[in-house]
Amino acid sequence: MKINSEPINDQTLRQMRGLFASGVSVVTTVQAGKLRGITVSAFASISLDPPLIMISLANESESREWMAASGVFAVSILSDDQEFLSERFAARAPIVNARFDGVPYHTTSTGSPILADSLAWYDCRVESTYEGGDHTIFIGRVEAAGFGAEGKQPLLYFANRYARVRE
Repeated sequence: MKINSEPINDQTLRQMRGLFASGVSVVTTVQAGKLRGITVSAFASISLDPPLIMISLANESESREWMAASGVFAVSILSDDQEFLSERFAARAPIVNARFDGVPYHTTSTGSPILADSLAWYDCRVESTYEGGDHTIFIGRVEAAGFGAEGKQPLLYFANRYARVRE
């Protein structure tokens, strides 16, 4: 069996990263009464006891700065009928303003917006941060969590496009 080694560069790494199917989530925060959100696929559950999750944000993103300053965030896991919200929070569709006009949401303990009709959500306080190259890793302690839309499928991202679960 021959193993092909690829050059380690941005293009190759982006292509390889795209071959890992991931769920799509929107991370939101609130600071001084203003709301902010960004679409992410770098999300993972870290620990059940204590309840910890992880997100990763690009160092140059404004959302990273907001998250670091606010110390709170929520993660909404999107369903397959929320592709438009993913596009909006990824800034590829009409931008969501600081009031989240046109985006239904609710809040719980931290005040971070939780998107309506998401499959599930976590509301967190930042427990710790770690520099990871061109990204910052945020570990959040879950203060509240819940389920949203029932009977829906997750929105997936694979090979630089949205995908659906096949049944």
